Formats: sequence, C-alpha cells, structure tokens
Amino acid sequence: MPEPAATAETLKPPPRHGLNVEVGAEMVPFAGYDMPVQYPAGVLAEHLHTREAAGLFDVSHMGQAFLTGPDHATVSAAIEALVPGDIRELEPGAIRYTLLLNEKGGILDDLMVTRTAKDGVLFLVVNAACKDADFAHIENHLPKGVALTRLADRALIALQGPKAAEVFARFAPDAATQAFMTGKEMSVAGLPCMVSRSGYTGEDGYEVSVPEGDAAALAKKLLAEAEVKPIGLGARDSLRLEAGLCLYGHDIDETTTPVEGALTWTISKRRREEANFPGAKIILDQIANGAPRKRVGLLPEGKAPAREGTEITDASGKKIGVVTSGGYGPSVGGPIAMGYVETGSAKADTGVELMVRGKGRPAKVAAMPFVKKRFHKPGK
Repeated sequence: MPEPAATAETLKPPPRHGLNVEVGAEMVPFAGYDMPVQYPAGVLAEHLHTREAAGLFDVSHMGQAFLTGPDHATVSAAIEALVPGDIRELEPGAIRYTLLLNEKGGILDDLMVTRTAKDGVLFLVVNAACKDADFAHIENHLPKGVALTRLADRALIALQGPKAAEVFARFAPDAATQAFMTGKEMSVAGLPCMVSRSGYTGEDGYEVSVPEGDAAALAKKLLAEAEVKPIGLGARDSLRLEAGLCLYGHDIDETTTPVEGALTWTISKRRREEANFPGAKIILDQIANGAPRKRVGLLPEGKAPAREGTEITDASGKKIGVVTSGGYGPSVGGPIAMGYVETGSAKADTGVELMVRGKGRPAKVAAMPFVKKRFHKPGK
C-alpha cells in the first residue's frame, strides 16, 4: 500500500522530533509523519548495534487506542467479531498478535491486542498508515456499550536488543521479570507508562507507551546509557526482515489471507471451530485444502539484493510469484528477501529465479526467520 502523499507543511512531527534532529537524524516522510530513517552512524551500524546491545526506536506514528466495555467477555466478543485471534482466553496482561480481516479473508491490518489489568479494557496498537481506517472500521462494527478511545496524546518508543532488559531495569525495575508478550502499566523513570515486552526486531525488548509531553525526556534518559544508541526506520526494516516479520502494505494486505501469508498460527482451535470471524469460510477452506500461494523466505545467490516487485520464476522461466520485501541482511551477511510463490514451489530449498534487469538470478526458498529470534523466555 503506497504511503499517503504529504508535503513538508502537512507532515506531523512525532513527540521526539526535536531530539531526533538534535542527535543528527535524517528525516523522511512516512505515513504522514516526519520520521528518522537513519542517524549519523548509518543503517548498517544501527542494525548491528541493535543485535549486539540496545537500540532506541521512535515509533510514535503507530496508532494506540483503548477498547472499553462493561467486562472482558463483552469487549473481547466485540473485537473477536473483527479478528481471528483468541482474545477471550487472554489472561490479564497478556498480548495477542492478530489480524483485522475483511469479508473475503483479506488482511486490513495486523495489530497487537493487550488485555489490561482493568476488567473490560483492551489496549490496541495498529500500524501508522492504517490507523485512521482501522479505528473507523472498528468503531463502525462495535456493539452498544463498547467504545474505542484513540490515544492521540501518547507517544510510543521501543528499546530493543540483548541488553535492553538490563538497561530498562534501571528505570523500571518491575520490567525485569516481565514475560514476553505481556503488557503492564508501570512507572518508568517516574512516568506513568504502558510497557509491553515485545518488538519488531526478533530481539528481546520493550515497547513503551508514554505521555506525549514526556517522550523526549524519557528517550534522552535512555540514550544517555552507554549501551543505547538511536535507531532509524532503515535499520528497523532490515531487522524485521531478518526476523521474518511482515510489513503491512508490502508483505500482507487486503488481497492476502492469513493462510497465504503464513500466519495460520494466529487462528486458534476455538476460533476455527466457531468459524465466526470475517472471511472464515474462505480461510478455513484454505487451511483444509491449501491456498494457491504462500509467503516464503528467499536467499538470492551473490551479493545484489532483490527488491520489492522483483518477479520470481521457476527453472523454465514461468512466473510463479513476486518479491514483497528484500534487501541486505547485515546479520546474515548477504541479500535476503520474502515474497509469494505458488504453493507447489514453497518448500524450503526449492530453486527459483529472480528476474533482475531482465536476467534470472538463482535463489532458493528459505525458512524464516533468517536469524534466530531471541525473545525473552522465563527463567533465562
């Protein structure tokens, strides 16, 4: 999905904008915001630093909201009418990655849903380019007694990397024992925050919802720690690609189903049995009988990356798919990509050709992630 056109006059500055500029960020338009694509160290160094220590990301362009109702049963039923994930069975504090679906089973957006400690309150985080459409879609389908409250006065920052927990505990001791994919309200450097142990890099870390007016001050405190450096959108993209994570509007969109997108795992047994989510008939048929195409990882031979839109063919030259994300994987040490191929060609190690400048370049279908995910596990 193309980003909406914006001019310098219409771009929204994130709460950390002044600090981003102060530390040398190169700013670019993204989803209607003026966002940092990289800092003076550059994308490669930022990527590797996040894998080795801790990187701080400004993701304040993401959409945040509370979904509230009289109790958890009511509010979970309201959101389950729009997504295939199991929200009803979430324990307080647990987070679920799920998908907003249309009636054809296409993905309107992917999002995070947290069951907060307060009964009848869910915390939602959606993608920046989709947030207005997402929130309008949700509001238009809510039953009486359930309401969506957009949190326009909240910023979102992410601290990611193997040293993120050590650093963050200095400001929020309660976060040290927090489990992966859980969210909790806590004080961070004396500020009231919603802290999620989650991220978009394949590393351990936190996403912190903080009052807008306090975001820059908190970011400055974190950046003062020796292990932490600022990281831009460029490295965020290469990190998530190595981790095999989808970018909405590129790797998944309204034309892709969860089955095609290799996201069948987001649909629980109960939801499959009840079959009461949008596009259920189509999706369940694909689960039972297969989908025509599947999202896969790709390892091109050589050093040149295959970019989004590159045609994928089989050995005979027949087109079998297209690359949806591609680039250099700094931690892999070579080019990586993901895309869609016909299901018959989706098995790992299947040889394919990537058509670059009219010439076929050998590549292999590869399992994802391309690097080992290092999410926090209890006891480790």
